[in-house]
Amino acid sequence: MSPLIALAGRYGAPSRVSRDAVAFAGRRYLDAILRARGEPVVIAPQPLTTEDAEAMMRRFNGLVLMGGADVNPALYGQAAGPHIYGVQPEQDTFETSLLNAALKLDLPVLAVCRGMQLANVVLGGSLVQHLGELANASDLLAHAPKQFPVGEEFALHQVNIEAGSKMAQALGATQINGASFHHQGIAELASDLVAVGYAPDGILEAVEHRTKWLLGMQWHPEDTAATDSLQQNLYNAFVQRARELLAAEATI
Repeated sequence: MSPLIALAGRYGAPSRVSRDAVAFAGRRYLDAILRARGEPVVIAPQPLTTEDAEAMMRRFNGLVLMGGADVNPALYGQAAGPHIYGVQPEQDTFETSLLNAALKLDLPVLAVCRGMQLANVVLGGSLVQHLGELANASDLLAHAPKQFPVGEEFALHQVNIEAGSKMAQALGATQINGASFHHQGIAELASDLVAVGYAPDGILEAVEHRTKWLLGMQWHPEDTAATDSLQQNLYNAFVQRARELLAAEATI
């Protein structure tokens, strides 16, 4: 039986396909999980008590936090600057509830881009609201396409991973090319997280939890996982961990 992987979904605008707003997860996330032989399930955004979130996550074997709009700066004690966009407090609360429940239940978590930023904030860290405001901004690599939605879909750049880290073990490599689409980054790293990967310009790109199975990456592995086996390896390792938990439950 395939492990069930929860994706914290979000609402999209109505269209000709649906007359009402839709709860969704990007197909590339779903395909990467399916290639790893997991069964993805999109969870519709909703208010959840602590007890509700734990009851929900007990039905699953892992959690994916996807990329997306900015985390509310109020959650890390800051007022929103001019570059903040798309903040949805209800989405932040929903994903926070699922993350806390997954960590309490020792479920594996894959936190992608915004997901990594949210995890850092939930665990007590803070964010750089806009990389372009850093003192060394002119020296930074392109961490997002310059003319989206025209032109390139993402920026591709090198990421160096610490040897011996959980991230390196999952990837099967200590150097990868990551598909990048973000304008924020981590400022203060949460004490429960360890920095394990950087871009050549010094921007923190990969973290992992000190005691839990949580891998966070600032790039989007699902964007190139269909053609880059190292990126697919992240999803394979995540789903394998979920599969091991499922097998352990079956023996109880």
